[in-house]
Amino acid sequence: MFRALGIRNYRLWATGAIVSNTGTWMQRVAQDWLVLTQLTDNSGVAVGITTALQFLPVLLLAPWAGAVTDRFDRRRVLIFTQVAFAVLGLTLGLLVVTGLVQLWMVYTLAFGLGVIAAVDGPARQAFVSELVPVDYLPNAVGLNSASFNAGRLIGPGLAGLLIASFGTGLVFLINGVSFVAVVFSLTRMNRAELSAQQRPPRGNRSARAGLVYVRSHPEIGLIMAIVGTVAMLGLNSQITIALMARLVFDKGAGEYGILGSVMAIGSLGGALLAARREHPTVKLVITAAAAFGVTSILSAVMPTYWSFGLMLIPVGLSALTMLTAANATIQLSTEPAMRGRVMALYMAVIMGGTPIGSPIIGWVGETFGPRWTVLIGGIGTLLVAVVAVLVLSRSPGLRAAVAQAEKGPAVTVTATTERARATRTPEAETVARTTAAHKTATSEVTENSVA
Repeated sequence: MFRALGIRNYRLWATGAIVSNTGTWMQRVAQDWLVLTQLTDNSGVAVGITTALQFLPVLLLAPWAGAVTDRFDRRRVLIFTQVAFAVLGLTLGLLVVTGLVQLWMVYTLAFGLGVIAAVDGPARQAFVSELVPVDYLPNAVGLNSASFNAGRLIGPGLAGLLIASFGTGLVFLINGVSFVAVVFSLTRMNRAELSAQQRPPRGNRSARAGLVYVRSHPEIGLIMAIVGTVAMLGLNSQITIALMARLVFDKGAGEYGILGSVMAIGSLGGALLAARREHPTVKLVITAAAAFGVTSILSAVMPTYWSFGLMLIPVGLSALTMLTAANATIQLSTEPAMRGRVMALYMAVIMGGTPIGSPIIGWVGETFGPRWTVLIGGIGTLLVAVVAVLVLSRSPGLRAAVAQAEKGPAVTVTATTERARATRTPEAETVARTTAAHKTATSEVTENSVA
């Protein structure tokens, strides 16, 4: 389950990531609570707008961000994004502590976070393929999700306690400092142990090439359609849980943070189970989406705070099973030189659906009640899973593409450069041998895809 942690560079990455992830989840809770209770009078629409502004740039900038990720050194790109995240987090913290914060400032900083996240997301996802051999990739993706949700498990509860004791300002300052851990881990890596990043050939570096590639691979398109719809309708927990805690169960910041941590228990379980799977499949993505829909519907009708909280565990489990299986399946079936652009589009459909869904969910919560925000997400997710099954059953070409993708990656990560070979540690040599055992020709990567 933890074999990717046997690689030093990945251990450094995972260590820095869990610190940063915890801070990020703390900020998410504090940001929603700041808007909901301090800057507005329990406005679900304002929370939805804040969330939408934070995720809208991901949708708008995805193709360009993916091209940047494929063309430039991903480790350096990630160092830049972590520093930018830190500056924005510290700025919001100082505005709150000094009492100068206004709603438009939160909107502006949320949009800034979204611009940086548009570049950070695909770089972060694609960088994993440089840290581990291709055989370790599903395990590494699962452990990445586990790290993310460990932060989600710790962050909301800790944020709730800090907000109740000191206010939201301290939470934003802590998040700003947390990005130092990722910068430290990136600068401490042994670059000779990284698999060489495959750069796209001249003539195939455009953002448009990523769109063409996805269009020519229907199995990737199917996964993105499922995940994008679920993200738009159902993955709005930071809004729905806040509205349920505040307006249905009449709870405060501490209890709101606990709900996020309880949901993360299921999410962490789903991530760890995913780390055990060597061959994620499209069928698993669809099944997990259906399970997420059913459990979301059940959670919406729970009568008490604690029964709602307990129901969030299977909700988190099914959601992370779906997302992790989708992530690993797409990475394994995408050629390395296109991985940044494809993962940028994947991040766009996950995070980009939020600007559309969040204001709608917020409006539904204010108009029909918070329970309907959860019900709509569950019903919509269940329907998209049913439609996916019907489409797959009636399209022989799509079934063939799915079967081919699930056999393994079309192209794998290449060995490191000759210069790196000369300075390899024993661990790096082991990584390289494993990678080389699966190496295939990559000299004609997608050159015809933009024709």
